[in-house]
Amino acid sequence: MPRFLSLFVCVAMLLLSGAPASAQSSKSDYQVLAQIGQAPKRALPIPNKPVSEDEIARAARINNWTVGVAGGLLEGTFSKYAADLGKALDDTDNLRVLPIVTYGAVGNVTDLLYLKGVDFAITYADVLDYFKNVEKIPGIERRVNYVIPMFQGEFHLFVRPEIKTIKDLAGKKVGFNTVGSAANYTGNIVFERLGVKVEQVFQNNALAIEAMRRGELAGIVHVVGKPNDLFSKLKPEPGFHFLSVEYGDKFADYYVPAELTSADYPNLIPAGQSVDTISVSALLAVYNWKSDTDRYRRCVRFIEYLFNRFDKLRESPYQPGWRQINLAGTIPGWTRFAPTQELIDKAARTTVDAGLARLQATRAAPNNVAEQERLFREFLEWSKQQKR
Repeated sequence: MPRFLSLFVCVAMLLLSGAPASAQSSKSDYQVLAQIGQAPKRALPIPNKPVSEDEIARAARINNWTVGVAGGLLEGTFSKYAADLGKALDDTDNLRVLPIVTYGAVGNVTDLLYLKGVDFAITYADVLDYFKNVEKIPGIERRVNYVIPMFQGEFHLFVRPEIKTIKDLAGKKVGFNTVGSAANYTGNIVFERLGVKVEQVFQNNALAIEAMRRGELAGIVHVVGKPNDLFSKLKPEPGFHFLSVEYGDKFADYYVPAELTSADYPNLIPAGQSVDTISVSALLAVYNWKSDTDRYRRCVRFIEYLFNRFDKLRESPYQPGWRQINLAGTIPGWTRFAPTQELIDKAARTTVDAGLARLQATRAAPNNVAEQERLFREFLEWSKQQKR
């Protein structure tokens, strides 16, 4: 007997049985089908049960010390550094860092301002001006602070064979990555300041390269730390090349001279050659929560872990750019998050104290190197205890 006919007969038999109509109507379709063997038990509605106190406590424990870091697009540099923070600072219930895939530098500040669960964000130094002058966010310098400067993000301008100078792009379609990325903002600044008007196309750069191959785009803008996977993994295309962007007074506010070399992209730049460009400093930003809030408490713990475990980030397999980062470095135009400045000041005092301790140990045991070292180590151990 066909399956659907068997089902029909079984249902008919149930309906013709002596069971009252009210009892039949009280059962759901899933319950009826389960009775006749046509539906698995997992399809039945799960009875509502009160959440246990253990589960409530577990949820509170998981959320208590969890912070979100707005990273960027998967093919960008931000997401890799955010992932590093997630791995290096993880301490189970004591601190959990959630790296978040986002739109990029501009979108990250928007997320920091408005998206629930975002406490930190990686962005570029020039982006704050966008929120001052374009978005006109009241008190943006007070609401969004920086923690530390990070790596340099190089301006990559990758073009088709027929494009020889940046002026050749005038009137042509150029990819500026997805809306909210650094390519949108920094790319627009570069072309505006150089007086070259192009038709901006907003599309993921991995897809935009395919559009370049088809001749639909003359080039793309990508602002990321070098070397970047988008170009490192790109097979050489005849004539496709990076275009030079010359540093000058027009870029003296947030940018510094930089270059892309054959060591960075051996598949795209001939051995021994380089391409001049500019770069902008990336930074770790934080929302300036009030000091009596739970979110402020979490942010302070995150920063303490960052400083205590920073040496770990300088080791493999973390991004090599961590080795060039100066925790005490400054970002012009930005305000440092107060708890961060306190840690920097404390570290500076400890460095001075360590130097004095070494000198005092030498004076205490002038002819005994082993004793000098013992006294100095004793001071370091005492110093650690004072920090706790």
